[in-house]
Amino acid sequence: MAEGVLDIDDNGFETEVLQSDIPVLVDFWAPWCGPCKAIAPTVEQLAKDFSGQIKFTKCNVDDNPITPAKYGIRAIPTLIFFKGGEVAEQITGMVAKAKLEEAIKKLV
Repeated sequence: MAEGVLDIDDNGFETEVLQSDIPVLVDFWAPWCGPCKAIAPTVEQLAKDFSGQIKFTKCNVDDNPITPAKYGIRAIPTLIFFKGGEVAEQITGMVAKAKLEEAIKKLV
């Protein structure tokens, strides 16, 4: 697990994400996914930059099929931003750090 980024699974999703007091970014990924590996350092840096303002999590879609299916994840990486237990924004694919920062700033 990367520093500042919490690994979550289907069982912990409701507690860690939907019941969180602060906004949550969920990075849906898989170990074999090249773009997922490419965006990971950006997510880790943002976790440091916005520490305490937003919770950063990762959900391995291979190990946890229920949650990605519930949210219609068809491609990875998909990053979903939650606020108050609801989906606030969804970004799919390898995107620039600035686009992720913009989404985070809308939530905090």
